[in-house]
Amino acid sequence: MTGVSVNFSRAICVIFLGVYILAPGLSFGQEPTATEPTEPESKRLFGIVPNYRTSPSLVNYTPLTPAGKFKIAGQDAFDRGTIVLAAAFAGIGQLSNSNPSFGQGAAGYGRYFGTSYADYVIGDYMTEAIYPTLLHQDPRYFRRGTGSAVSRLGYAAAQIFWTHKDSGGTQFNYSEVCGNATAVAISNAYYPDNRTASDAVSRLGTQLSVDMASNVLKEFWPDITRKFSKKQRSSTP
Repeated sequence: MTGVSVNFSRAICVIFLGVYILAPGLSFGQEPTATEPTEPESKRLFGIVPNYRTSPSLVNYTPLTPAGKFKIAGQDAFDRGTIVLAAAFAGIGQLSNSNPSFGQGAAGYGRYFGTSYADYVIGDYMTEAIYPTLLHQDPRYFRRGTGSAVSRLGYAAAQIFWTHKDSGGTQFNYSEVCGNATAVAISNAYYPDNRTASDAVSRLGTQLSVDMASNVLKEFWPDITRKFSKKQRSSTP
């Protein structure tokens, strides 16, 4: 596993651990009261991670049109948060020298950034637009919002492998798995140092894990924001 993959794995562990630690203090499944108006869905988690394809629930489900799927992919791919994430992981890649042929210095960082951002753009379009349109699957994450912390963690993780069809019902998430596999295959063209089968499997596993961690954040985000907004109000004179 490359240095970048190791750092991804550590970040994922931190996210799951953070939710576990916060769980006792979160009011799982409780809707905001009359004195707590529902906030509009945040388009970025922590002000960075794009959150355009999250749906609050499956109530009154309406499928997306192909144009709607491509719109979501474009919003995710070209959001400023995606650029920030690509820049951050480019720095990690350069520090760990994960692709020696890229070199160091400003020119080397430019190569790391370009390939890192390409990963995001290609992955977003493959998993959120192209495959969902061809396979008639819905690329959105549908928040559960109720139940125990453990059940919601399991639900969030499972949506990586099980998704909703445009016609209703559920199906294996071919869009997520095949879309990321296609993105990894394409990335072999610009990762000259990591073209082995094990490297490809590692990158695919890393991307699926990152998307899974993103689902967990999306599931618990309203609970986390309510918890910290309450703390902020209680500390205000």
